[in-house]
Amino acid sequence: MILQVEEHVQFIKKLEQKRDSSLAYHMTAHLRMNGVYWGLCGLSLMRARHLLDRTELIEFVLSCYDQKKGGFGSYPEHDAHVLSTLSAIQVLALKDALDVLGDRRENIIQFLLSLQLADGSFQGDEWGETDTRFLYCAVSALAHLGALDRLDRELTTSWILRCQNYDGAFGSTEGAESHAAQVFTCVGALSILRTLDRIDRQTLAHWLAERQLPCGGLNGRPQKLEDVCYSWWVLSSLSLLQCLHYIDAEKLVAFILSAQDPDGGIADRPGNVADVFHTLFGVAGLSLLGYPDLEAVDPTYCMPLTITKKLAIDRPCQDRSGVTPN
Repeated sequence: MILQVEEHVQFIKKLEQKRDSSLAYHMTAHLRMNGVYWGLCGLSLMRARHLLDRTELIEFVLSCYDQKKGGFGSYPEHDAHVLSTLSAIQVLALKDALDVLGDRRENIIQFLLSLQLADGSFQGDEWGETDTRFLYCAVSALAHLGALDRLDRELTTSWILRCQNYDGAFGSTEGAESHAAQVFTCVGALSILRTLDRIDRQTLAHWLAERQLPCGGLNGRPQKLEDVCYSWWVLSSLSLLQCLHYIDAEKLVAFILSAQDPDGGIADRPGNVADVFHTLFGVAGLSLLGYPDLEAVDPTYCMPLTITKKLAIDRPCQDRSGVTPN
């Protein structure tokens, strides 16, 4: 079985063209900016970034700018949130258009910095919910904007370390259950902050390696089902820990490919409905494993390495020692 690149490209392209009045379309508006990033980044890794119109994407991103708060919402007239703000910045970076931010850049930086609380944690917006996802998004966005020096690195690092559990993994906040997606947000943030040496890499790497199930797929925590998206959350973390070889790469590649829909797109597991979220993270996982003809992905930022190199943002060492499938 091989990666059905053309089918996946067309699957994403059709999603971009689907703008209807259905209930499902409007009920997912809160994810629209994230979805644009997932689709555009997936196309980029499959070397088809040009298929989404640059001008239309820029216009959409700028239409979601929250003048009052200084960040980006997920859809026009939605309130600014750190999740959609990072996605907006990534979409512009993928289209080499960060310069269109102009005077908004400083407002965005101020918005991101305003989300950090006194203990070092980050809230997602003005309403106060904290999560290590929000911390990663803020740190990554600041790095993209060349403003990481405006952040209190020690305060931020200290909070991340407080979210680490006895098993070496991380939760969404202090004392929360260990979860592979939260591991990525914490390891990724520590990588950007250049403080990854503050954790016990081996203990965490072994916990991550235990996420692989007999089917080859990875789960997010013990006793859960395998899911294609953990091909990113787990692998990127192992890559940054220089332990990518801890998992059986060939079995994982086979699992990801088995979750493909013949008409395009990748699902969470074989037989389920494909979506753009799992399509991106399945392709990104394959890229980390050195799958042929895909662009190399940066495990810290989930962006093509060609983009992060061009932005000259921090790109810590990564391990891409996985097997190249036949």
